[in-house]
Amino acid sequence: MNIRPWTPILLIALCLAVCYGMLMIPVTGDPEVSPGKRSPFVWDQDEYWSNLELTFDEYRKTNCNSLSQLISMEMSSIDTMLSYIESNSLEPSAPIFSELERDLFELAVLVGACPDHIEDYVSLFGRIRIAVKNQSAHWDMNSAPSRDRVYRLVYGGRTAVEEVLLQSSGDSTPSVAIEFEEPSSTPSAVLHGVTVHSGDILVSRGGAPTSALIARGSDYPGNFSHVALLHVDRNTSVMSVVESHIETGLGVSTIDEYIRDKKLRIMVLRLRSDLPSVVEDPVLPHRVAEYARNRAMSEHVPYDFAMNFEDHSKLFCSEVAYEAYEKFGIRLWMGLSHISSRGVKLWLAAFGVENFETHEPSDLEYDPQLRVVAEWRDREALFKDHVDNAVVDVMLEAAESGQQLEYTFYMLPVARIAKAYSYLLNRFGGVGPVPEGMSATAALKNSWFSAKHGETCKQVMLQASEFEHRHGYSPPYWELVRIARRVYRSLMQR
Repeated sequence: MNIRPWTPILLIALCLAVCYGMLMIPVTGDPEVSPGKRSPFVWDQDEYWSNLELTFDEYRKTNCNSLSQLISMEMSSIDTMLSYIESNSLEPSAPIFSELERDLFELAVLVGACPDHIEDYVSLFGRIRIAVKNQSAHWDMNSAPSRDRVYRLVYGGRTAVEEVLLQSSGDSTPSVAIEFEEPSSTPSAVLHGVTVHSGDILVSRGGAPTSALIARGSDYPGNFSHVALLHVDRNTSVMSVVESHIETGLGVSTIDEYIRDKKLRIMVLRLRSDLPSVVEDPVLPHRVAEYARNRAMSEHVPYDFAMNFEDHSKLFCSEVAYEAYEKFGIRLWMGLSHISSRGVKLWLAAFGVENFETHEPSDLEYDPQLRVVAEWRDREALFKDHVDNAVVDVMLEAAESGQQLEYTFYMLPVARIAKAYSYLLNRFGGVGPVPEGMSATAALKNSWFSAKHGETCKQVMLQASEFEHRHGYSPPYWELVRIARRVYRSLMQR
């Protein structure tokens, strides 16, 4: 038999083509998601926001000296309401909470126009957050009226503060707000001007598009996407951070590594010192941090894409703090996080999420067992955070209207080979291009999502700059959403 010299090459090419074709076979069927038990929170106040913006524009044309008396009167009015709230036990439906919300937003318009009062306004919001969380300690935090009330005042107040900060110059924006120096008996250290303690919880916002999705993809959209536990060595005061990352699972980072990993904001939470468990054992938070650190250093714990906070064989980021404190008898997240929108659930399910009653990072801020100790903010990063959020909000609107996460189909064989390579690396303690626990298809969908988010953000940033040039002020969040909606629709019609 005469075999032509190029026949083996053809056979190899044919085998490769067959293998490529087999690797191209997609996973069929969309993930199943059950109907939500609740309805997502909706502000439904577009006209009100627009009127506030018009009022703000008028105040900008007014001399601040003539507004100072009005600002003082508004602050005095809020102070009176707070004194009443602080000295009484109230239900979520108490009318004074709605009055407080209205006055806080309307004062924001004044302070935004006269930024000399920013620090007073930030401090006032801190006091409101403490008062509301103290009240919520006797509310049912799994009931919609309680959750709505806390969200409107705490998240709403945060939003008002940030709009004020974004209308100010960088020089007048406080880089760190120390809200409440909750006493602690655990080892301490100083982190960028703030005394932190072992057992403190660091809640942050990453810079990746998926970080924005984590922050916004719940019934109560928030600003945080990551939770970590701080450990301070008793003998050396060296700080380390216990956290779970998508790429590596549970691990220990140095404080420098933690800070270097892009953060748009960081908040420090601390267990209240008057909790019975802490009164009985003042160093309990340090023992919690020691436990978490020892576990991270002694065993491999993969990232939990399913977000099952009850099974601790894998841990997602929020679960790191939850599992460690639960081990010592303290259950964080007094109110469960809910994800009810079908479109949002389908998108998250495409990334591996299976549990839609879980623990979202943003919701930890509302837990009355925890004090907000301090928060670092950078004006430029804060604006980037708002743009990221606005774009994700618009993308999730599209998800709710039936848009699916897409991927480049001809890249599926490459992604599957990368997944196999990652699997081998994971078995020997390495980290591959596709995270452990994430499928090749999910990795491609994540790339599509990140690309569309990045392209939309780029255009929104440009149009936001044009808006500021035309109007003389930075576009507030509702304007960013309008801009993002136009940009994303145009992008998807190409």
